[in-house]
Amino acid sequence: MGVVGDPGLERLLTALHARSDEQVATMRSYDIQREARPPTEDAVKAFRSDKLVALDRDKAELCYQLCRASNARRIVEAGTSYGVSTIYLAAAVRDNVAAGGGSGVVIGTEYEPQKAAAARTHFEAAGLSRFIDLREGDLRETLKQIDGPVDFMLVDIWIAMARPALELVAPHLRPGAMVVCDNTEQHRDAYADYFAFINDPANGFRTMTLPFDGGLELSVRCASR
Repeated sequence: MGVVGDPGLERLLTALHARSDEQVATMRSYDIQREARPPTEDAVKAFRSDKLVALDRDKAELCYQLCRASNARRIVEAGTSYGVSTIYLAAAVRDNVAAGGGSGVVIGTEYEPQKAAAARTHFEAAGLSRFIDLREGDLRETLKQIDGPVDFMLVDIWIAMARPALELVAPHLRPGAMVVCDNTEQHRDAYADYFAFINDPANGFRTMTLPFDGGLELSVRCASR
């Protein structure tokens, strides 16, 4: 059993991860073709429209553990896709609420309507819909309104949107809040703008790249800036 410790939920997650893993070879082959003959952005979006592109299971389980350890109650996820990683985050919120009372929410963002619809189906199957506020559309609009301090943020989205997402959420991050961003070693150069923001002393982060596949950036908002 995984770290979530919920047999029914673990079965659902295992099935979703299996679907995602089956698509990995197809996506890698497509990426090789992209290098030889770069497609248009619309073509890339069309290809990825039915792909789960789920966060790797070990990374998702780490996010669950970090949220449990920090008693995270308000979480923001940039890039919900089919909602696999969202389920881990919402499970952490659910378990934190069950242990300590109060309330909590995962604010998710997804641009593609069909992915958002699929994600909502998965949330319902997981029994976690009440802990998730999924917002459809451009995150530069959907993340403008965030009420209350944010304890944790997951960034797993088109790289060009990683910094805009963090810039919107950063003013709401409480001291000690964590930000996790995927594939920062594999795509180091592409994340240049994101790292420029994270490494700017004025923004008050301390960061390190964890040795997961592709690299996983763990950044902590310091108490003082």
